[in-house]
Amino acid sequence: MQRDAPAASSRTGHGPQSLADIGPVAALADKAGKLEALDRALRQTLPSPLREQVRFANLRDDRLVFLASSPAWASRLRLQQTQILAAARAIGANAGSVIVKVAPLPPPDPQPEQSKPLSAAAALHLKAAAKSIQDPELRAMFLELASVAVSANSNPNGTP
Repeated sequence: MQRDAPAASSRTGHGPQSLADIGPVAALADKAGKLEALDRALRQTLPSPLREQVRFANLRDDRLVFLASSPAWASRLRLQQTQILAAARAIGANAGSVIVKVAPLPPPDPQPEQSKPLSAAAALHLKAAAKSIQDPELRAMFLELASVAVSANSNPNGTP
């Protein structure tokens, strides 16, 4: 009994492909870029407090879809509908109406935590560990880190 030979792959190259070379992913990235540009352009036409509380979500058929953080902001955005449609037409988006949905905005990107300075005790431990390390490069790194800890925690007169 003979086994069937595996079907030949339609891929011509070897190794990883760029995401831009994969058709559906490239099309999705292109659409996301266009929506991001439209979001920036349309929100720039809005007054400042409103601009921060709404996001452009999609252009579906001839409708501009926005997300507002609360019903109050949604109402304020609806009052700007004529101005938004005029701006959309000016930049080439064929839109006839504005839809506003209430949805909480995504949280802002978290700020990285600031590192805490090393204590004088940590510096002493680093120096002790450095004495026991055979590798000169690693020993130098430990001593450098210990010196940073000491200088970060030293008083203006130079004492830890």
